[in-house]
Amino acid sequence: MPAATKDYYATLGVKKTASAEDIRKAFRKLARKYHPDVNPGDKGAEEKFKALSEANDVLSDPKKRKIYDQLGFYSDNIDPATADAYARAGGGTGGNSSGFPGGFPGGQPRGAGGQGENVDFGGFDFSDLFEGAGGRGRKSSSGGFKDIFSGMFGGRGATVHEGPEAGSDLEYQVNVPFWTAIRGGVMRLNITRRDVCATCHGKGYLESPGTCPECGGTGQVTQTGGRMKFNVTCPRCHGTGKNISTCSTCHGEGTVEKTEPLEVRIKAGTRDGQRIRIPGKGNAGSHGGPTGDLYVIIRTGDHPIFHREGDDIHLTVPVTVTEAALGAKVEVPTIDGRTMLKIPPGTQSGQKLRLREKGVPSATKDGARGDEIVEIKTAVPMPRDERSKEILRELAKLNPEDPRAELWSKV
Repeated sequence: MPAATKDYYATLGVKKTASAEDIRKAFRKLARKYHPDVNPGDKGAEEKFKALSEANDVLSDPKKRKIYDQLGFYSDNIDPATADAYARAGGGTGGNSSGFPGGFPGGQPRGAGGQGENVDFGGFDFSDLFEGAGGRGRKSSSGGFKDIFSGMFGGRGATVHEGPEAGSDLEYQVNVPFWTAIRGGVMRLNITRRDVCATCHGKGYLESPGTCPECGGTGQVTQTGGRMKFNVTCPRCHGTGKNISTCSTCHGEGTVEKTEPLEVRIKAGTRDGQRIRIPGKGNAGSHGGPTGDLYVIIRTGDHPIFHREGDDIHLTVPVTVTEAALGAKVEVPTIDGRTMLKIPPGTQSGQKLRLREKGVPSATKDGARGDEIVEIKTAVPMPRDERSKEILRELAKLNPEDPRAELWSKV
């Protein structure tokens, strides 16, 4: 069924030299004006919006636009390389009046007087022309016109069937409080994802009774390239021959953006940077493809006293000079409450003592637990009376060791 060549530039109201930004701005301006949501029940506006979407789909894609500029129309069946070859051969909108260099192959005019009549090659078997040239049965070499036509149009109106495509995965970062990461809990968040369109059930189009009004149910339309005509897949029904229209809810994408609440269970001992996989909560797939997954990345909060490294808890505890020198048992905080820590005699400031299995429960190994590492900080008293000073001087006489002796021995 013949179809007039569509002028996408005129549809968007831009020049053929328009930049990608000019095309984008023109489409957005017109789309807002003719969007079905803005014009409910207006069939004219709906058709205009479809035409705008089709024009933008081609002209906003550099590869599609190049093919359109070369041939004067676009089809998904056209291979860019063979379109280039056809354009170099003089075809397309930029070719000479005969569609090939020097006119019809062999230099023969294409009509009475060679005055440029349109030639319809629909249904013509090109194998006869290229394989039997001169009546001698000699096949043409590869790269001839037969290769160009077969590669450009993929056979006579071949339908491109899009297969299922899996939805993409999503990643969300969640700030988890310090105690929730250690003890476990539930985090509630809202995620925004692409879900299957409830109107068209993910197909991107709606089917009505009857046949496609553009191709008459054949699934093919005739497009003009230069002065030649070719049968290509119908752009409206995509070769099905059915009366389908773009879904006004998802605008042909088959998915819509949706925000939904989600509860994420945090296991006890979850670490900073850990990824939690939630199957089937990513973006919906297209054409029946599976839904992607959601990955929640944990960012744990800090604590003013405890510092976590993996499953270990680090803590600094001050002790008196007497406790450090003579040894003592002091009460220290842990994530489970209070416990007693033994300070050995002669403990130095900065020395680290370990409390076994007083750290964080492991999120990956059942029954395993980290330690609590306690760093000792000696609190030196400030003598406020003569009696205290006298005692310290007497202590110095009883312990005359020079704490810097080892330092000087290495200088």
